[in-house]
Amino acid sequence: MATDHDAPRRTEADEVTDDSLAQLTTGRNETQSAVVDIDEPDAAESFDLPGSDLSGEEFTVRVLPKQSDEFTCISCFLVHHRSRRADPTSDQLLCRDCAG
Repeated sequence: MATDHDAPRRTEADEVTDDSLAQLTTGRNETQSAVVDIDEPDAAESFDLPGSDLSGEEFTVRVLPKQSDEFTCISCFLVHHRSRRADPTSDQLLCRDCAG
């Protein structure tokens, strides 16, 4: 006998689910709670990780201005060397990564 493997599978739970609309709505109301769940981002703000306060730290990185052989990509806004331009003959300053 041939079996249709693309047909939806039926289980015993599917065959028993002949509940009326009234039974479904009362069951739904019983399972709902009046307590509001706390959003995870709000709960995460209340935790302090050790070493997370960096307000007293000073940066020791020296920032250099953009050099004459560099350009700022108009898509990702990163500064690249001129050899990273997607099309050196074009007026658009687009890096190879963004043109890709």
